[in-house]
This record gives sequence, C-alpha cells and structure tokens, in this order.
Amino acid sequence: MPRYYVKWEMKPQMTPTAPEETLKLLLSLLEMTKQDMQAGKIKDWGVVPGESCGYSIIEHPSEVDLATESLKWMPYVNFEVKPILTVDQSTESIKKAAAAAQAKK
Repeated sequence: MPRYYVKWEMKPQMTPTAPEETLKLLLSLLEMTKQDMQAGKIKDWGVVPGESCGYSIIEHPSEVDLATESLKWMPYVNFEVKPILTVDQSTESIKKAAAAAQAKK
C-alpha cells in the first residue's frame, strides 16, 4: 500500500482564542489521530515541541482515498504530502535504472 510523508501545520486563524476552546479542539484532533493510528492509517506521528506543526507517515490505497481522508481535518490543518518508498522499493528503482542504463549501451 502506498505510503506518504505528511508535514502538517495547524492554521492559526482557525484556532480558537479562548484557552479552554483551544484545549478542547486540540484534544479532539489528537483523539482522531489516535483512532487513525489504531486503524492502521497512520503509521507514525509526531509534533514539534513548542510549535503547531509536525509530521505523520500514513498509508492509503490511493490518492483519492488520501484526499478524502484529509477532508476531516479541514479547516484546522494544512498538509504538505509526499509519496515515500520503502527500502525494497528504492532498491527496485535503482536496479531498474541500472538495467535501463545498461540497455542503452
């Protein structure tokens, strides 16, 4: 299943100004994160201490599923998403490139 590196950042303009409302929102978003981790959608997750950003490693069967899943975080979070390869996929890619280079000789 395709994996993605996701850099996320909270939208400050969408964060409530009242501390108790901010706390409620953040705990709600963290609960959603835990549920996605338990369901196996999020493989790793972290936050940068003292900042409103972090990363996650996620798996989704397709870009459409990924886009659909990300909608539940709107409008509170911005994402930067990049596909990632496993070690085996990287090895396969290098071997294909080497074979293609050999075929050109």
